[in-house]
Amino acid sequence: METTGLVSFGRYTCSHLYFLLLIVLPLGQHTVEGVWPLPQIFTSSIERYPLNPQAFYFGYGRQSAAQFGCSVLDAAFIRYYSLIFPDYTGKHSTTGKSHIGKKQSVGFDVLSPSLLFPDNLSVSAGKASLNAETVWGAVRGLETFSQLVYQDDFGSYFVNQTEIDDFPRFPFRGILLDTSRHFIPVHAILKTLDAMAYSKFNVFHWHIVDDPSFPYQSQTFPDLSRKGAFHPMTHIYTQSDVRRVISHARLRGIRVLPEFDSPGHTKSWGKGQSDLLTPCYSGSTPSGAFGPVNPALPSTYQFMATLLKEVSSVFPDSYIHLGGDEVNFSCWKSNPDVRAFMQKMGFGVDFTKLEAFYMENIVNITTFLNKTAIVWQDVFDYHELIPKDTVLHIWKGSPANYRKELSRMTKAGMRVLLAAPWYINHISYGQDWRNYYTVQPLNFSGTAEQKKLVIGGEVCMWGEYVDATNLTPRLWPRASAAAERLWSDEKQTSSVDKAFPRLQDFRCKLVRRGIRAEPLYVGHCKHEYQGV
Repeated sequence: METTGLVSFGRYTCSHLYFLLLIVLPLGQHTVEGVWPLPQIFTSSIERYPLNPQAFYFGYGRQSAAQFGCSVLDAAFIRYYSLIFPDYTGKHSTTGKSHIGKKQSVGFDVLSPSLLFPDNLSVSAGKASLNAETVWGAVRGLETFSQLVYQDDFGSYFVNQTEIDDFPRFPFRGILLDTSRHFIPVHAILKTLDAMAYSKFNVFHWHIVDDPSFPYQSQTFPDLSRKGAFHPMTHIYTQSDVRRVISHARLRGIRVLPEFDSPGHTKSWGKGQSDLLTPCYSGSTPSGAFGPVNPALPSTYQFMATLLKEVSSVFPDSYIHLGGDEVNFSCWKSNPDVRAFMQKMGFGVDFTKLEAFYMENIVNITTFLNKTAIVWQDVFDYHELIPKDTVLHIWKGSPANYRKELSRMTKAGMRVLLAAPWYINHISYGQDWRNYYTVQPLNFSGTAEQKKLVIGGEVCMWGEYVDATNLTPRLWPRASAAAERLWSDEKQTSSVDKAFPRLQDFRCKLVRRGIRAEPLYVGHCKHEYQGV
C-alpha cells in the first residue's frame, strides 16, 4: 500500500481501486532486468505477451466508485500511455471510447480499503490486474507496470508474466532542492518531480529561501523578494509558479513541503524587512553587519506569524519545515539589547536558551495555524520544548553519530527523518551511489517501538555548486539508490552487485524518458539521450 507519508493529499472519491488489464495470448520468451525500486515480492517468468498500442486503453470497471473524472488517474492514464509506448505516434484513446475491434483494456474498480493490503500487480495469460488501496498506490502501480513493458529489436512491445505484491517500507521518501543558493527555474523543478515519480519518491522538500536569496514572492511582504531575490523579476517564484509546482507534484503523488528556515540562514530576509535581523556590535557601536533574526523584539513574532499564515495558505500540506539549524550566536552575544533581554528572561549567558525561546514561539505559531512542524536536529539538541508531534530531521554526523541521535530522539518519543547519509550534493569519482545504497536507517540501538518512529528519509541537493545546468545528472540515478533503500525490503536489497544491473537498466529508462541521468559506469543504452 502506498501511503502519502505524513498526511493525505485531500479527499478523493477515486482513492481505492482495482486495476484490470486484458491482453492477448503469449508469444516468445524474454526477461527484463526488473523494477526500480524493487517490489517487496516480485516474481517474473520468461513467458511474454505482446501489447498493441492501437488496441490498448485504460478504463474504469463497472464495480468502481472511481469513474472518469478522477483527476489523478485520468491524468496518469494519459501520462503513462506515452511512457509505455514511447515510439507510438498514431491516434489513440486512453479511455478506449474510439477503439474498434479487439481491445486491450485497463479497468479500475474501487473496493473497500480494508480488503486490500498490500498492493498487487498480476500479469498472466490473457489478463493483468492491479489491486491498489489508494489512488496514490495506483499511480505507483502504473509506474511499476510501465517498467515491465519493453521492446524487442523490431520495436514490438511486450510484457512478461509477472506477480508483484508491493508497499513502501517508509511513508516519507523525500528529495530536498535548494533554490536560494542558485535559482532553479520552474521547468527544472517540474522535470525533477517527473523523475521523482519514476523512483517512487513522494515528498518534495522545497528549501525555497536562505541567506543568499529570497525568491519566494510574498503577497503580504513583497519587498522580501523585491529586495532579497537575485533579481526581482526573473529570479522569483510567483504565487502562480508555486501553484503550478504543487499541482504537478500532486498528480504524481508527491507532497510539497516548504521550508522557511530561521532564525539563522536569513540574511536575504533582512534586505526586505527592516528590524528583523539582529544588528551586530563591535564593542559599544554597531558594526553594520547583521546576524540571525532578532528574538528579543515582539515585532519579530508578529512578522513571522503573518508570513507563516500566508505560507500556510499557499502551501496546502499540513506540515511545514521551520529549519532551526546552524545559528551563530556571536552577533546575539555582541548586541546589548539582546543581552539585556537574556537577563530579563533569566537565560543568563546560555544562548541555546534564547534560540529555544525563539523556536518554541515559532512552533507555537504553526500549531495555531493547524500545521505540524518539522525542524532540523539542532532544535532537539538544544533541549527545546516543542510539541511531541514535531518531526525531527537529522542532517549531520557520521554513521555512528547519527545512529546515536536516532536512539536519543526515538527514546524521547519523537518522530524522525534521516538525511545525514544522503547529502548527494557531495560528489566523488566513481560509483558513490553504492554508499547511499548500503545505508541502514534502522541500524541503531532501540526497541521495535522506537524504530517505528523513523518515518523515512530524504536525499538533499544543496545548491552551492548546483543550478539547472547540472542538477539532473548530479541527482539521477544517484538519488534512486536512496529511493530503493526507502521503499524496498532491506534484506532483499543488501547486495550492490545484484542491484547494479537493475539500476543500470533503470538509468537507461530515465534517459529514454528525457531525464539526463549520468552513467553508472562504462556501457551504453539502447536508446541514448537525444537532447533537450
